[in-house]
Amino acid sequence: MGAGKVLLIVFGALLALVAVGLLIGGGALMWIESALKDSEGFYTTRAVSLTRDSYAIVNEPTQIDLGPAWIPDWSRSVTVKVEATNNQPSKELFIGIAEEGAASAYLAGVEHDEITELDIWKRKVEYRHHPGGSPPAAPTSGTFWIASAYGPGTQTLKWDLEEGSYLLVLMNEDGSRGIDLQGTIGARVPWLPGVGIGLLLGGIAVLVIGLVLIVLGAPPIPQSSKPEPAGYPFVFKGELTEPFSPWLWLVKWFLLIPHFILLAFLWAGFIVSWVISLFAILFTGRYPRGLFDYNLGVLRWTWRVGFYGYQALGTDEYPPFTLSHADYPADLDVPYPERLSRGLALVKWWLLAIPHYMVIAFFQGGGGGRSGGGLVYVLALFAGVALLFTGRYPKGIFNFVFGMNRWTYRVAAYAALMTDRYPPFRLGE
Repeated sequence: MGAGKVLLIVFGALLALVAVGLLIGGGALMWIESALKDSEGFYTTRAVSLTRDSYAIVNEPTQIDLGPAWIPDWSRSVTVKVEATNNQPSKELFIGIAEEGAASAYLAGVEHDEITELDIWKRKVEYRHHPGGSPPAAPTSGTFWIASAYGPGTQTLKWDLEEGSYLLVLMNEDGSRGIDLQGTIGARVPWLPGVGIGLLLGGIAVLVIGLVLIVLGAPPIPQSSKPEPAGYPFVFKGELTEPFSPWLWLVKWFLLIPHFILLAFLWAGFIVSWVISLFAILFTGRYPRGLFDYNLGVLRWTWRVGFYGYQALGTDEYPPFTLSHADYPADLDVPYPERLSRGLALVKWWLLAIPHYMVIAFFQGGGGGRSGGGLVYVLALFAGVALLFTGRYPKGIFNFVFGMNRWTYRVAAYAALMTDRYPPFRLGE
């Protein structure tokens, strides 16, 4: 495969990654639109309880920078809403927003608590306590508040964002000690739905372009000259190529860096292609041939790199940069299925494959990186040590390693939706 084809695949995978980000962002905004919007059009958080035995609760200073006035800034149209209810029926509540300097001057020498961490979803609040005495006057007597609300029952403060540094202050209206309230905070952002829709449409457009580039970059894969196995529809090749260098395996990780970089992009495209193929199978019962060839090529490329590297150390011949068949000691092939089960596509890659995943985790390593390398890598290391001291690869170790890899890639092809035949529980063909 030429450099142009590789670049098409790499750029396609990059665009696919960008598209996934756009789709996630747009989906998140549309979820916020549907799940958090109240009757007044504010996106409102869950209620959180604030209780402190002091005279006031404040937030850390919030700096708002709207940018130069001549530059259009959507944040200028944002309205903030703070709504709170005093849990003490005998006391009335005060909510106020003031510039940091004025609010700090009022609270100087006053015992109060500053919120340092607020986790709305876990309803977790952490404070920094400021010792002191009582306030010089009730908060309602101050003329420095930019916006305020006070009185009995539930109080609601609404404020259009302004540039500057501000403090939100919660107190009892009479300035007395002991704060106990339930509150929410929200914002009205009229342009948010449009941004969400724009991100979704942009993500779809970028995804289509990325997939087109991936399909254009993936060369047509010729039919394997090998006969299709009588059993499972899967061809897996790995031939030891002796003699071996006793020390080359020590630096293969470095030599494979270009492959690792390309495979990162190729697997990003693989994931996107898999998702598209899943829906194609659900609606048509067919795996799009271009995407099938691409995904098969990624598996083939990965196995060649693994065979040269630390999944087998089976050859010192450097792997080629191609998705297609190559004259190389390691190869992989799956016959293209003309029809696939729509129902199985929904469950085979996760539910049905769970027993195999447990076996593969033992073979290849699992546990999110906490359990280290699997048996394949341990035995490959033993083989490398044998090469270092004897220059020979123990055939028994190779056969075992090769069988575990065959099991792994056979399941990978099944999970990639390339066949409906359930993988056998065996190391051999």
